[in-house]
Amino acid sequence: MYTLDDIIKTNKTAFYVFDINVLKERIRYLKSKMPKNVSICYAIKANPFVVKEIDPDLEKFELCSPGEVEICKSVGIDSSKMVISGVYKTPEYIDSLFKEEFNGVYTIESLTQYFLLCKLSQKYNKNIKVLIRLTNSSQFGVNEEDIEDISKDLKTNEKVECIGIQFFSGTQKTSIKKVRREIEHMDAFLIHLRDDLGFTSSVFEYGLGAPVSYFEGDDFDEPTYFNEFSEIINSMTYKTSIIIELGRSVVASCGKYYTHIVDLKCNKGINYALVDGGMHQIVYFGQQMAMKQPIMSIIGKEIKTDGKEWVICGALCSMNDIIVKQMPLGDIEIGDTLCFENAGAYSVMEGMALFLSRDIPAVYMKKENGEVICIRDTFETFELNKPKYKN
Repeated sequence: MYTLDDIIKTNKTAFYVFDINVLKERIRYLKSKMPKNVSICYAIKANPFVVKEIDPDLEKFELCSPGEVEICKSVGIDSSKMVISGVYKTPEYIDSLFKEEFNGVYTIESLTQYFLLCKLSQKYNKNIKVLIRLTNSSQFGVNEEDIEDISKDLKTNEKVECIGIQFFSGTQKTSIKKVRREIEHMDAFLIHLRDDLGFTSSVFEYGLGAPVSYFEGDDFDEPTYFNEFSEIINSMTYKTSIIIELGRSVVASCGKYYTHIVDLKCNKGINYALVDGGMHQIVYFGQQMAMKQPIMSIIGKEIKTDGKEWVICGALCSMNDIIVKQMPLGDIEIGDTLCFENAGAYSVMEGMALFLSRDIPAVYMKKENGEVICIRDTFETFELNKPKYKN
């Protein structure tokens, strides 16, 4: 069985490692903090590489593109667990799902989407389930008045069953007061739909946007946050099944990003460490142009916090390619490997991977039994669970 040292020696460029034990422990923790009537829907845009491994552990998967649907189908995710979401749903692709034995849920983010689903359900004589997304005053979702109109129309539509309402207002929401205001508003709105319009929502899906601590000195109190969130859910007057949509909060802690120091220099009194990765591969929400210091380490060395400070820059020909400024690392050398923590969410998917035609980094998975496999080689098509190392 190969080790991290073997991977570091094998890879001459930056790469990611996702630890499935860490991921599953995280999911168990999140579930332990939720009320009994709450299930978790994983937004796979945060990290599609781990979907197969966590299929048994989660109730739903939110998919926002045909590509994400194809990934889930390729690893055997049952369609009943799929929520087809997204502000724009390709009509041709939705039509193709109707031709299949698809048994998932579609979200409605516009009247256009609603009428499309109504048309296709009639065309193929199929019953479907939908969630209507309430807007958060952005391009996503529909107005409350539109939901009221749709709920009235559904009374005469035998093919389309609306199982509930969906609401999502953003990510990295540290304010539990904002969460409380949103839940209280939704509670009142669900009661209004039931009492005034006769529409009963059997599901309320809420995008919590739970924050993740990426930087040294972050003081976010996660246990208290989730305890208060559970209290808010339990205090709802409208009793229904609740689905919490999470992405970043599920997978951030399971991933690490490794990049090698390839050059050192001192320009105008400032120490620069150049690495073979960069801003096209490691993306931290709220990094604020590298002014915050991410949680990181040097493989095989102790960081000297009272030592020499460095600006860590990537390999791109861009003055913006700065990962962190004034990072106290001490005496570092060309060939040292830097490890950035909490890189399990978005970094692979959100970075400008093809900027300047640089290498797309390899992706490794450490499975529950400790086996390390390569699930995407550099410059290789995305192949899930393709073995790289053998015992």
